[in-house]
Amino acid sequence: MPSPPPRFLTVLLTAVMAYSMLQLFLLGAFAPYLNAELGVGPPLLGAAVAVGFATAALLSPVAGYLTDLLGPRTCVLGLFALIAFALGLFAAAPNVWVLLVAVAIGGLPQAFANPATNKVIMATFSPERRGAVTGWKQSGVQVGAFAAGLPLASLAAATDWRRAVALASVTALAMALWAALALPVDEHRSPPRVAVVPRGAVAWLTGFSVLLGCGIASVNAHLSLFSAVELGLGELAAGALVAVLGVAGVAGRVAWSRAAGGRRGPDGFPALLAWLSVVAALLLAVAPLVPWAVWPGAALIGVFAVAANAISMVVVMRRATGGRAGQDSALVSAGFFAGFAVGPPLFGLLVETVGYQVGWLLVAAEFALAGAVALAWRLEERRRAVA
Repeated sequence: MPSPPPRFLTVLLTAVMAYSMLQLFLLGAFAPYLNAELGVGPPLLGAAVAVGFATAALLSPVAGYLTDLLGPRTCVLGLFALIAFALGLFAAAPNVWVLLVAVAIGGLPQAFANPATNKVIMATFSPERRGAVTGWKQSGVQVGAFAAGLPLASLAAATDWRRAVALASVTALAMALWAALALPVDEHRSPPRVAVVPRGAVAWLTGFSVLLGCGIASVNAHLSLFSAVELGLGELAAGALVAVLGVAGVAGRVAWSRAAGGRRGPDGFPALLAWLSVVAALLLAVAPLVPWAVWPGAALIGVFAVAANAISMVVVMRRATGGRAGQDSALVSAGFFAGFAVGPPLFGLLVETVGYQVGWLLVAAEFALAGAVALAWRLEERRRAVA
């Protein structure tokens, strides 16, 4: 039975997820400043985002192994140290090349975030509480988006963007101190066997996450521009639309993860949420003809698609054995990051050639295929149970 969790541990785990993605959200929020000062236009901005997610995807298996080997507390402390260094380099970057190095270093904390936080949850929370706690900590990604888009962006407008990023770097060090005081001491265990190729349920969830990540990343990257160019929304309305997506994502992750942590288990939820996400993508596809449809479309992407990623982490923790929760979490996360690296460029290519409606239909197809992968996994599980 896990030991009682320290007070505010869920808040700390949520902060880990928020800080792990903060640098990439700052790239988007501070894009005008970066373009004016460093010449980071749309192509370079897209390349920077791809560098961050590609680094996270490639290094996730290593991060998972190290988390299982060293323990989650050690890795959370290292994660915050890496974030502080990467943000400090971001704040001081004299040119775009140093900025790209900072973004690449920032991919390391992304790789460690899910393995480390999942292992903390398994070590400190009882099984019936893990689903709800996972939902809250996964919502930290949306908290990071909020922090970049409002308080830090406001500070940048009032003072300077470099000072805002430097402040984020300093607060990451403060978070490391909190983690050192709050997290239980790591248990020393024999090293697990290294796993680079996912197998069994982890392989199915990795494939599911690739497709899910492609769709979610396309929405995150292109929704605001779509609403402005195709629907004629002003900057304030476009920002409100992104806020709707973020708030709905928090609510969806918490609610669905709590439900998945119940007695019936989480296995049936990935397919359900992926197919419900198809409806949301189709609402975006019809928005040029029915403009109000963009609002429920954005909200339902958050409630269903964004929540499905949290559910995959609940499944991993429910099934992890032999001290492999870190590696299993990392392999599934690698698939999600790979989808984030591939999805937006593919969507952008379609938009340039055939328009936004076909792009949203691609997103709907990615969600539908993700649901098909999840269903195939369930059928395979039942076949093995009968055999």
